[in-house]
Amino acid sequence: MSLKGRERAMSDDVQFIDTTMRDGSQSLWAMGMRHGMMEPIAADLDRAGFFAVEVIANGIFFKKIVRDLKEDPWAMLRMLAERMPRTVKTGMGLVATPGAPPVVNRLAMELTASLVRPYRVQTVCNTRDELERTLPTTVPLFKGLGFQTCIGVSFSISPRHTDDLFVDKMRAAAAFEPDALYLKDQGGLLTVDRIRSLVPRLLEAAGGIPLELHSHCTTGLASAVYTEAMRLGIRYVHTGVPPAADGSAQPSVLDVAHNAKVLGPVPELDEDLGRSVSDRLPEYARQEGLPPGAPTRYDEAQFVHQIPGGVISNLRFQLATIGMAPRLDEVIDESVRVRADLGYPIMITPFSQYVVTQSALNVTTGERYKVVIDEVIRFAQGEAGVDSGYLDMDPDLPDRPCSLPRARELASLRERPPDDLTLRHAKERYGSA
Repeated sequence: MSLKGRERAMSDDVQFIDTTMRDGSQSLWAMGMRHGMMEPIAADLDRAGFFAVEVIANGIFFKKIVRDLKEDPWAMLRMLAERMPRTVKTGMGLVATPGAPPVVNRLAMELTASLVRPYRVQTVCNTRDELERTLPTTVPLFKGLGFQTCIGVSFSISPRHTDDLFVDKMRAAAAFEPDALYLKDQGGLLTVDRIRSLVPRLLEAAGGIPLELHSHCTTGLASAVYTEAMRLGIRYVHTGVPPAADGSAQPSVLDVAHNAKVLGPVPELDEDLGRSVSDRLPEYARQEGLPPGAPTRYDEAQFVHQIPGGVISNLRFQLATIGMAPRLDEVIDESVRVRADLGYPIMITPFSQYVVTQSALNVTTGERYKVVIDEVIRFAQGEAGVDSGYLDMDPDLPDRPCSLPRARELASLRERPPDDLTLRHAKERYGSA
């Protein structure tokens, strides 16, 4: 649907962005949804009337699929493109590994463009100075490849994350003239009261660009938050099909559609097809040993540690593989302290992984920061930018990681690949498959 088409729909219909195969799988199953689980439902998702369907298209997910599932992510993308020709496929920003030279990122996006049409890129703008560092380059690249763009403002709770800050970031994101904007609540931290204060101001800051809502059920509040957001004028919401919904994932599309009809806006969704997918998925999940998402009880602890559902599912999986499952609560408690030490980075990829990994090391070694991961050293050196919070770090912390011998090594390796590096030279430098 074109941007003008979306504007016409704003006054009446609720539209759904499906997260079943990407965020649902990541949040509930540590990205454990296989090619064979996606293939039988993809065509029905295409016909169900979703505005867009999330697919895997990011280096982190590619790594997981290759390493743990032993599958080909490009074949997965190709299959989804063939089975969902009508629906916009949407995914994270660049497929290549973060820090890769521009020519490699461009190649990754060109490959995506050759496989997946229509495609929309979702990217956030307020976690590591993206508004100044990356979006001025990547947004024209995405548009030049024929992709739609959707820029998100990531929500968080901390002493420095105020409504005024989020509104300023949304206004700055709107200046790039994306096809859509979205409020990304990866921790499920929004409440009904907070959504009432934020949504009217964010809609104004969006300047007429459609505004979407993406949240998680981690605290048990997301369905109520979505309902209030729709009441306030939000017409685009991110939802999943059960059993890849609820729990730490997005609200069930069937529940949100029901609430939308009670409010009055008519949902743009074939609910019979949605139920058909929902009826079949549990057996596929059972065969893979993947637990279904279930409605979540209210959890005040989520507002304290703020670890996203996908990170918790991966943490639980990884601790179990090394015999540390009983120490999960200790790691979570330590993560609260580590996040404060680092100046309250938003608990979103990659920072949530950094915080949790460092916390696990602090717990297992029995001494805080006895071992410091490279990513925390780089963070303390300011590599993640002002948005990350590094300027607000505990004054006593930066000296410790930055004084390590490894910090000097990393500083000497910080040479960035030149922007004009050719693909041939990149293959010579980094190797090729």
